[in-house]
Amino acid sequence: MSTTKKFTVEKIDYIYERLRTQITSNESSITSQSYVFFIIGASGDLAKRKIYPTLWWLYRDGVLPKNISFIGYSRSQLTIEQIFENSHKYMKIQEDEHDIYEKFLKLNSYISGSYDKSEDFENLNSKANKISHQVNAHRLFYLALPPNVYESVSELISKHCRPASPGWLRLIIEKPFGKDLESSNKFSQHLNKLYTEEEIYRIDHYLGKEMVQNILVLRFSNRIFSRVWNRDSIAGVQIIFKEKIGTHGHGSYFDEVGIIRDVIQNHLMQILSILAMEKPRSTTGEDIRDEKVKVLRCIAPIKLENVIVGQYIDDKNVPKDSTTPTYAQIILFIKNERWDGVPFILRAVRSKALNERKAEIRIQFRDVPGRMFDEELSENNVERTLARDELVIRIQPDEAIYLKINTKRPGEMNFSIEETELDLTYNERYQGVKLPNAYERLILDVFMGSKINFVRSDELQEAWRIIDPILAEIEKKKLQIIPYKFGAIGIREAFDAAVKQGFIYTRTYVWEDD
Repeated sequence: MSTTKKFTVEKIDYIYERLRTQITSNESSITSQSYVFFIIGASGDLAKRKIYPTLWWLYRDGVLPKNISFIGYSRSQLTIEQIFENSHKYMKIQEDEHDIYEKFLKLNSYISGSYDKSEDFENLNSKANKISHQVNAHRLFYLALPPNVYESVSELISKHCRPASPGWLRLIIEKPFGKDLESSNKFSQHLNKLYTEEEIYRIDHYLGKEMVQNILVLRFSNRIFSRVWNRDSIAGVQIIFKEKIGTHGHGSYFDEVGIIRDVIQNHLMQILSILAMEKPRSTTGEDIRDEKVKVLRCIAPIKLENVIVGQYIDDKNVPKDSTTPTYAQIILFIKNERWDGVPFILRAVRSKALNERKAEIRIQFRDVPGRMFDEELSENNVERTLARDELVIRIQPDEAIYLKINTKRPGEMNFSIEETELDLTYNERYQGVKLPNAYERLILDVFMGSKINFVRSDELQEAWRIIDPILAEIEKKKLQIIPYKFGAIGIREAFDAAVKQGFIYTRTYVWEDD
């Protein structure tokens, strides 16, 4: 009988209880304090698919402050009933939840208005005062908007919708944070004139994912990893993002943004900074973000020979003459004592043409010295290479951490060797435990004032500094765009580039041509 422990709902039901305790302790000093959560852009796709469902789940699970109300705002002439009709299929309401759902609905209201007129935001402010019965209610503004109206909306919110003291204001901004370094810096300067850095929450939902948050614990609470997390033991790192969903029907938008801006500049660069940073002094937001910035500043300029870009050519939503990559691989190097010489391979692709969907980190360790098992590895006069150890962190789907190692093949009389895994798959280990999704975590972080999982302005600037030159070269058409077909596992040239930098693919990871 297996002695492996499995965590079930019956054994562990502390996740949401802990969140409830944190929220309660934060509001205990002013028990009558009210909160207003504004969804600016309430009629849009993001609000419909993500924000309203997330707020419902948080309310249902009892982790939001008691005295809270929600106000939707957009240009569309709609009612709150129509807003919820559009969101209903994403809410996942169970049969026994209808009563509490009705209570949630009653806390919501909607007002239409422009994104550039003072009088409309004065009207929004008046409605908030009336609903909350407090001019000093804490206010959270989620900008679920296209970036071209960020500046006008953020300015009018600061000018007309600030609460009276001691109420605070927190502004949540969705990516993209600019289109390049210049536009990003311009927007940051605009925000800095209106808000303190403590009031700004730049949301990258990847920082709310369970396995991304687990990197800190994995690295800094396990001595077995802290000793080998450096250039002496690690041969290379791959950070891979593959979405098998095309461009969500937003082909024209994606054609303006591209995979490098959409994924590498933010999601993958954030993961890299957490993987590579030095140990922070504490788990406070500023200490962690300080170390992330330090490691980003050590990244050397990227050579064009280390950039591979491709495009799925059969997407009808994308213009025929488009040169925007849907596939990109960038190999970069960190010039510091810990990582000098170790290739970090960032690969991202968003295309329905792919053979699979996954996001994962693969940390490949160096070869075992001595070649002790060379004779055992020879089969039929063909020499095989002893597979390298790999630590794999699977972010999605099916969260897992597993360590690929070599072991003796069971039952063999000699030292026959095969690869296997020490496997922590969350669905197996934590059966029945419901994990908050990324938006749930991040919105709760905003309520609690935690900045750990949000992007600071200097982080943003460094990430754009690294990526900006590559975007310029693509626009000058100095990089070849490699086409790939439906069902592809990737682009051969990208795998070859990784091998050239010393990353070794063995067994099931060897490239096979169609």
